[in-house]
Amino acid sequence: MVDEGGDELTLWRSMTNINVSSMPLRWRITAAFAAIYLIWGSTYLAIRFAIETIPPFLMGGMRFLIAGSILYGVLRCRGVRSPSRQQWRAALIVGGLLLFAGNGGVIVAEQFVPSSLAALIIATVPLWMVLLNWKWGDRSRPSTGTAIGLGLGLLGIGLIVAPGAQADGGAISPLGLIILVVASLSWSIGSLYSRRAQLPANALLSTSMEMLMGGVLMLIVGLLLGQGAQIRLDHISFLSLISLAYLVVFGSLIGFTAYVWLLKVSTPARVSTYAFVNPVVAVFLGMIFADETLSLRVLIAAAIIILAVILITFNQASTRSRQVAIPNKRDAAPSQLAEGA
Repeated sequence: MVDEGGDELTLWRSMTNINVSSMPLRWRITAAFAAIYLIWGSTYLAIRFAIETIPPFLMGGMRFLIAGSILYGVLRCRGVRSPSRQQWRAALIVGGLLLFAGNGGVIVAEQFVPSSLAALIIATVPLWMVLLNWKWGDRSRPSTGTAIGLGLGLLGIGLIVAPGAQADGGAISPLGLIILVVASLSWSIGSLYSRRAQLPANALLSTSMEMLMGGVLMLIVGLLLGQGAQIRLDHISFLSLISLAYLVVFGSLIGFTAYVWLLKVSTPARVSTYAFVNPVVAVFLGMIFADETLSLRVLIAAAIIILAVILITFNQASTRSRQVAIPNKRDAAPSQLAEGA
């Protein structure tokens, strides 16, 4: 039997045929950070390309069912114990909030807004998590730095949603913005719930279960919406298929393996920096590869939101480091399925 925590480097090698464990530790850490920075930042653009010729919910459902099945199968073959019925129930709730509503919202919204703008709105997840935790969680009052970050984040969102904001040369779709805000809230609720949900201690096993449950929900809703009848195999582009494969292999499997491993070898504050690097990567990739354009006002709002996320992230990390009580494993490294897309 393997250790319940799993060996992420061995899993990485089994999925990629790259012997990462032979690399010096410094280079392994660098490669893992590059994965969560660049890969997760690029998933927004990959989603845009994937849904060009594949119906949104069916694309998301296939992505997470394939990735979840591979990850779950590898872990079970390596001796990880089978989850209980209660753990599957918790995975259904978390997967529904994070993947079906959260990620599914991003997929649907990218039919109406640029991928770079979607990444910026999803970057506000730490803001909503602080507010929700303050109101309904452990009721921890935000520090002065966190409060400033919250104010800046709300200002940035206000600049984007106020009349006159433009992207891709036209007015920003209100429907797309509403869907993204709801997705961000769902993501935040799911992340907070996952801290205390009765999920397996093995973070990768929990992630695979959440992918499977979220993928099933997406497929069911997609079929109920008639998206199955919209699929025309001869109309699916090579770019969409390559993008879907990229989301499965890199966005889900390699990205999450790197993320979980980094939580063990680095500090939570350093790992959480992906939250403000990803939208920057998404904005530049959208401009370069999809000719996405954002108005000066939206770019200023983007800078304000990223600054807000930096303030909130590091102030929260500083607050946790000053706490006398030692947090449990799930509080220290909650399953957030954090690529945002």
